[in-house]
Amino acid sequence: MARPTSTFRCAECGWTSVRWVGRCGECQQWGTVLDVADQVGIVRSLKPVIVSDDRSARPITTITTDSVQHWPSRIGEFDRVLGGGIVPGAAILLSGEPGVGKSTLLLEVAARAASTGRRVLYVSAEESVHQVRLRAERTGALEPTLFLASETDLATILGQIDSVEPQLVIVDSVQTVSSSLSDGLAGQPGQVREVASTLIRVAKDRNLPVLLVGHVTKDGSIAGPRLLEHLVDVVCQFEGDRQTALRFVRALKNRFGPTDEVGCFEMTGDGIAEVTDPSGLFLSRGSDPISGTCVTVALEGRRALPVEVQALVVANPAPNPRRVTNGVDASRVAMLIAVLERRAHIPLGGMDVYVSTVGGVRLVEPAADLAIALAIASAARDKPIAHNVVAVGEISLAGEIRSVSSEKHRGAEAARLGFRTRIDARSGTVHTAVAQAFASVQDVRERELDAAF
Repeated sequence: MARPTSTFRCAECGWTSVRWVGRCGECQQWGTVLDVADQVGIVRSLKPVIVSDDRSARPITTITTDSVQHWPSRIGEFDRVLGGGIVPGAAILLSGEPGVGKSTLLLEVAARAASTGRRVLYVSAEESVHQVRLRAERTGALEPTLFLASETDLATILGQIDSVEPQLVIVDSVQTVSSSLSDGLAGQPGQVREVASTLIRVAKDRNLPVLLVGHVTKDGSIAGPRLLEHLVDVVCQFEGDRQTALRFVRALKNRFGPTDEVGCFEMTGDGIAEVTDPSGLFLSRGSDPISGTCVTVALEGRRALPVEVQALVVANPAPNPRRVTNGVDASRVAMLIAVLERRAHIPLGGMDVYVSTVGGVRLVEPAADLAIALAIASAARDKPIAHNVVAVGEISLAGEIRSVSSEKHRGAEAARLGFRTRIDARSGTVHTAVAQAFASVQDVRERELDAAF
């Protein structure tokens, strides 16, 4: 009989090595190579298992979907991202940076579900039940059918599920729970894989939806093995800036609905509140138009959001003028400044240019190029743009305005919010677009005078 030897296998990609290494030679991940006891010379075989009648394969046409229909969580923005609500037996993973509000959101989901009479089990492996109770009092999430438990052992959590018999389970978080069947500390790839696979198996066997909270690493990816994202049915990312109250929930993977929906929330002193119409968060409207402002319609998934871009241009005698941006790409702004100076004949070489967005939203799509350029041109010429003007378009180095995706969807949202004039690719060049934007205020004033007389 051959002598047993020990090999090392990567928990991410399966790469093997005869000795331990800190970094996988295949996927280049750190700390994923673990000791696996492989016995050489022993041949193992599997025997077919006799399948019972209730688990035997059936024609697809005879299988019904009544037991996997969505039931709403009573949080409209969260249901929008999930595709209509929570599906029984679904495993949902919610990830996000520390302090963004994951626990607050899921506690609100638990309270809303419990308010309908469902039994909900909220397991916190990071906080005590007293700490969760304090947060629930502050957010108004006290319900008699909401059960709290503070456990870090997987077997104990399974015992709590057997005892409570809930209709919804929330585990916060999967990286802090450990199983005695796997070696290593909680949070290591082997432990995360064992805990997640066990909870998902319970969810499928009992038709019980399970919501898992996942930590993220420094680069923003979900901590633990990549297998975790493959095992779950839905992967949601909760993101937002700590300096602002706005939060977004995006679906990165969804087996029961679309993956291009975005839910908007706002952190308040009383918890987290959904924002069904976030247009007012990104607009700063005064009674009279002010130079250096322009509105565009940005797409967050399939949702069209009006965003106001503000610019300030100040003369600077120094040889190197400043270019300061907030919420927009600095290199993109530098390119647009060069296009305005060359194609629209607006001198900006000796000027400090400051560009920012309202509400802390970040514009990354090229469709915001035209609004940024018009805001800079308006600030440089000190000519305001009318409130009812919206600009959508991509600007090339030749000064041409290109069409963007979902123009009809953007135009419909702009019309719903009262924007009567749209400047887009039909203007042709950025020089023509600047002239149209400056003429918009004069047109509005002439219409007001006509209406007065």
